[in-house]
Amino acid sequence: MLQSNSVFERVIWIVLDSVGIGAMPDAAAFNDPPGADTLGNLARIRGLALPNLARLGLGNIRPLAGIPPAPSPAGAYGRCALASPGKDTTTGHWEMVGIHLGRPFPLYPCGFPPEIMREFEARIGRRTLGNKPASGTEIIQELGPEHMRTGSPIIYTSADSVFQVAAHEEVIPVPELYRICETAREILRGPHEVGRVIARPFVGSSGAFTRTANRHDYAVPPPPGMLLDLLEERGVFVHGVGKISDVFLGRGVSGSSKTKSNPDGMEKTLEAMAEVPAGLIFVNLVDFDQQYGHRNDIEGYAAALEQCDAWLPRFEAAFGPGDLAIFTADHGCDPTVPGTDHTREYVPLIACGPRVRKGVDLGLRRSLSDIGQTVGANFGVSVPQGESFLPLLI
Repeated sequence: MLQSNSVFERVIWIVLDSVGIGAMPDAAAFNDPPGADTLGNLARIRGLALPNLARLGLGNIRPLAGIPPAPSPAGAYGRCALASPGKDTTTGHWEMVGIHLGRPFPLYPCGFPPEIMREFEARIGRRTLGNKPASGTEIIQELGPEHMRTGSPIIYTSADSVFQVAAHEEVIPVPELYRICETAREILRGPHEVGRVIARPFVGSSGAFTRTANRHDYAVPPPPGMLLDLLEERGVFVHGVGKISDVFLGRGVSGSSKTKSNPDGMEKTLEAMAEVPAGLIFVNLVDFDQQYGHRNDIEGYAAALEQCDAWLPRFEAAFGPGDLAIFTADHGCDPTVPGTDHTREYVPLIACGPRVRKGVDLGLRRSLSDIGQTVGANFGVSVPQGESFLPLLI
């Protein structure tokens, strides 16, 4: 049972995937293009109408074109640095729950080495196509017809630490694709332990292939002692929305809702709030990154932010009296700069709720683990890294 001495009975923690708020000092060491600044550049180049985020304190974090500081912010606000050496989903989410990486996950800008591919093909009994960095939507258009003819799965990576396997659902049924990805996960250990193996099923015909919602991620198991493990031991109910359960391999996640898009994720969040009266609802809204950041889609990214902002009044109307909401991100992915890689940026931090102190400047937090430590402190546990800002919120 949930401990009755929690400061906030329920925490809704929303990760706006890749919504960075300015380059970190070491961004060049991570091969970022100069000037990467996801929110700053979108606000400057396209313009952003985000009245609800502005009301909560987004413009108080730092100057943003067209988003002035709120005179009396309705939330607490700040930003977090990434302490771990990376700028990817796994690194960011692990750091949130109190785990700092000692070294980054491996990257494969020239594709995976022959010894990996030989073993992979031998074990799945199929040849493969691709084996190169690529956009997921583009590579299925490029190699989809050959895949349909040969039955060979399409292998690709990105600037992230991922081994992605794409297959048409009528050529390689989804259960078999999942088994293929499980085989890849077994092989990719030691120095080749990528952050995630991802199943990418698609449907359609030549020239009109589309990915389906049957994506599945096979992540590296996080070390023991991370936040979700501790909450489970404490009896705190955790409901994941979006890819949260996949990122943490279901560890400590009591319930989960898969999502098809940001709008679906926002609806699933409201559904979870109606069904889960106490504990943690942990949400990832991935479209900012997956659909728009990696595709340099400035208009799509900006419109998705405005769509999320327009949803906020419905979200706030669903608050219970003991709710704490936290908005943040896991890294950046600036669609306005050259390249399609993630960007190493600070991430925004906004906290709000009926009992949250308004207008508190949470400052620059030294790591994303400060969020995990805060959530942990609320429920009576302590993660390995991070400094709680819970006392500032009450």
